[in-house]
Amino acid sequence: MKSRKAKIIRDTSEVRIQGTINLDGTGKYSVSTGIRFLDHMLELFAKHGLFDITLRAKGDMDIDLHHTNEDVGLALGEAFKKALGDKKGIRRMGACYVPMDETLSRVRAVVDISGRPHMDFGWAAGQKEALYTHGRTKALRRVPYDLADTKHFLESFSAKSGVTLHVDVLKAGGDIHHLLESVFKAWARAMRQAVEVDSRGRGILPSTKGKL
Repeated sequence: MKSRKAKIIRDTSEVRIQGTINLDGTGKYSVSTGIRFLDHMLELFAKHGLFDITLRAKGDMDIDLHHTNEDVGLALGEAFKKALGDKKGIRRMGACYVPMDETLSRVRAVVDISGRPHMDFGWAAGQKEALYTHGRTKALRRVPYDLADTKHFLESFSAKSGVTLHVDVLKAGGDIHHLLESVFKAWARAMRQAVEVDSRGRGILPSTKGKL
């Protein structure tokens, strides 16, 4: 099978990013974005997706994390798209449930490189998204990265990778760290399924259109 690797590159007046990705790796990682919590989440993504990822980002963190967070998502998404190549033989779709103590997140990821990237973040009945946005209550553990940052990162990844991604939070619990960790782990395992080469479909493009 052809190597599914790509360089992670993005260079703007706000952020410089360099790195590599191997979709058929073993979960090795070396990540430094300047946002330590995002580093932790991407390390989880690599480990649970079995993707080898190296990534270095230097951004205008003296302003805030917005540009760096966004550009890392864009650069990683573009690298995924390049690494997938012609997409022949991939399973294309993947889904996973992942608990983190009191939290249970469900992620459905669909690789659909057809010019229709999409990211949707939903909540089960009774769950309160407001608790996890800016100004969350004192009862929740504070981390320098919140739900709005996660959504923007995933939207950026989706925009450049062409991946349709649905995230459904079934049980939010009360800890923002647990919630976000559950989301990133579930996303990783769903992506791992979606990019996997199906032995029965080897060499076949998984689309009736003949193009993804």
